[in-house]
Amino acid sequence: MRILHVEDDEDTRTLVAFVLQAEGWEVVSVENASAAIDLAAPGRFDLYLLDNRIGGDTDNVLCRGLRSIDPKTPILFYSGAVFPVEVETALASGAQAYLEKPSTPEALVEAILKLTR
Repeated sequence: MRILHVEDDEDTRTLVAFVLQAEGWEVVSVENASAAIDLAAPGRFDLYLLDNRIGGDTDNVLCRGLRSIDPKTPILFYSGAVFPVEVETALASGAQAYLEKPSTPEALVEAILKLTR
């Protein structure tokens, strides 16, 4: 499985990559929306994993942009931004699920498996 992970915090990118690579998955980590859009293409990734706040902005615009490029690949928000309106907006922008961080590595893996089966 190939995952595009978009996260502006370097430590979080490193930790998530470590957890997901331990599952045998390939993780491409980028720190901003423009890099994610440049890499996104239908069939290139099995899942998009997005933080909801990148550089202080919400990532719903990125989610809609990914949807316009690739309408079928699952999108999972993995974020500490958990106010109900933030979750609702993220799901309305095209994501299939929203996982609150911090969470256990097992919860992250389970959420990804649920979306990619």
